[in-house]
Amino acid sequence: MKLVLDAFGGDNCPNCVIDGIYLAEKGFDDIAFVVTGDKTVIDNYINEKKYTFKSLEIVDAPDVVTCHDVPTIAIRTKKESSLVKALEILKTDDEVKALISTGSTGAILTGGFLKIGRIKGVSRPALCPCLPTNNGGNVMLIDCGANADCKPVNLCHFAMMGSIYYKELFGVENPRVALVCNGTEDEKGNELIKQTFPLMKKLPINFVGNMEARDALSGDYDVLVCDGFTGNVLLKSTEGAVSMVMGELKSALYSSLKAKLGALLCKKALKGIKNKLDYNKYGGSPFIGCKKMIIKSHGSSKDITILAAIKQAYNIEKSKINEKIAQQIELLPELEVGEND
Repeated sequence: MKLVLDAFGGDNCPNCVIDGIYLAEKGFDDIAFVVTGDKTVIDNYINEKKYTFKSLEIVDAPDVVTCHDVPTIAIRTKKESSLVKALEILKTDDEVKALISTGSTGAILTGGFLKIGRIKGVSRPALCPCLPTNNGGNVMLIDCGANADCKPVNLCHFAMMGSIYYKELFGVENPRVALVCNGTEDEKGNELIKQTFPLMKKLPINFVGNMEARDALSGDYDVLVCDGFTGNVLLKSTEGAVSMVMGELKSALYSSLKAKLGALLCKKALKGIKNKLDYNKYGGSPFIGCKKMIIKSHGSSKDITILAAIKQAYNIEKSKINEKIAQQIELLPELEVGEND
């Protein structure tokens, strides 16, 4: 299996990408890597670290797509950028199965649409990160930002793709799929939710109804379905709330000598909580529904984040998730005439 990684665009690039590949080579014998970026900078870093790689190809790409670039313009004009070069390799090389990037989310999504394209029958690809739950499990959020405005058919396709992805990656036979809503009652929601609800009940998935955002991490659900605007707000609100709670907890634990002693006694438990909430161990958000897999990792990713993303890409490819999505979508009845855009 071959993977391509955009070595520039993130805060810690190219160091985190090269370090992540170095870690991955210790655990995988059947992955070859291609990295795109300024070859001089990459070579200098490899020499500085005295790294040797079994299978690493460097494709020179001296330009970078930044978060300040207009995505559509950058994808069309920055031909020598690390992201565009990586997308071209993903598109043209049959051996390359996935792309990993820490760069501009907008540019990555735009590149996925314009250069890679959708799986046949999928109305729109979607970003689907996984979050930790109260019971030690995982919950998938789909979509979390790729599609701000959606139609019922899009949400139905998100539900199908999310259910297949969750089943294959976590071994859950019938993942519990819910619509993110402002109440759990069947009649709740805006027009999009109200139109989608009856369609979801007809899908060959374990649809359990509407879900309120406060229960997102409860562990009572496996796949949360919503438009990208709602999902992005939910994701960032959750991240913000967790960050605030952890900050307040840290302040309280260092507020007095007694508190510091208490913190020392529960240090192991606190470390466990921190590790559970650390986004670095989740790798990134797959842009699912494209013909080939694209994983968007956090802009401030570390080497362990890249390692986790590589594992993600490896497991997704081994599970043949794209093929299974294509098969299931093809079997679906037409949900809405003329809405499959």
